[in-house]
Amino acid sequence: MINPRLHQTPANEDLRVFTVVARRASFAGAAEELGVSPAYVSKRLRVLEQVLDTRLLHRSTRRVAVTEDGERVYQWALTILDDIDHLMQAVSITRSVPRGSLRICSSFGFGRQVLASAISQLQLTYPALQVRLELFDRLVDVASEGFDLDIRVGDEIAPHLIARRLADNHRILCAAPSYLAARGTPRSFTELAQHDCLVIKERDQPFGVWLLRRGQEQHSVKVTGPLSTNHGEIAVQWALDGRGILLRSIWNVAPLLASGQLLRVLPDYALEANVWAVYPSRLGNSAKVRVAVEFLHAYLQEHLQELLGGQVA
Repeated sequence: MINPRLHQTPANEDLRVFTVVARRASFAGAAEELGVSPAYVSKRLRVLEQVLDTRLLHRSTRRVAVTEDGERVYQWALTILDDIDHLMQAVSITRSVPRGSLRICSSFGFGRQVLASAISQLQLTYPALQVRLELFDRLVDVASEGFDLDIRVGDEIAPHLIARRLADNHRILCAAPSYLAARGTPRSFTELAQHDCLVIKERDQPFGVWLLRRGQEQHSVKVTGPLSTNHGEIAVQWALDGRGILLRSIWNVAPLLASGQLLRVLPDYALEANVWAVYPSRLGNSAKVRVAVEFLHAYLQEHLQELLGGQVA
């Protein structure tokens, strides 16, 4: 049987370290991504250069650049490592027991409030996995930034990526009773432009432009307000404080609607923003990615329904 530790040999590890350094153009950035020390990264690169008898990187106090030989080695290394990963997927033990590192990214709110618990359960279920979860307020390029999975809220997905729908979700308008009592409830979509709106710059959402659908028609409006943020949880707190109208995913505000702390505004309007697992096409046959996606699909189907508690219209 093929040794399941084949992909962990020193030569392969050195190539993997080199590809991360080349992609990040930084020893410190590579060390952070790999979860090792900068000294370890530097040592592995020295060993690889000695074995190949060539300089792979130009080093300075400010930046790291790949040499001409380094560019050739980088392309070969990507091919070699990809072939080894595919080989490991063909080994029966790795199909039944997924192992190795798994880098997952997501947005701040969904990552903290929903995904963190799911990832914890995933790792308990598959203890041979080492899972690293990173949260961002921007859209991540999963392929170029070295992630295995992006758990994304929103339906705009580039065609070169593979995506599987994990759970239904949509964004709605809501506000605190105190705000609506003081400022009135908007009766039409265009009236939102005259209200204080809590604007969020979060991942794929256009800043200050709200896009929603009523039936088959899509409507957009430019909104403003005295408060804006790049963090959805802060905007929810401001909404609870009566500071304005909020556009937010139903998974996030369903408990607040159920308790009456927030009220739905213009209930005929909503926008689909489903939860997706997004990953590069080269990982389409990866056992660890496949198992993680299947696990997260089952987890979210169960737990998001509990969270929504009937607030799904």
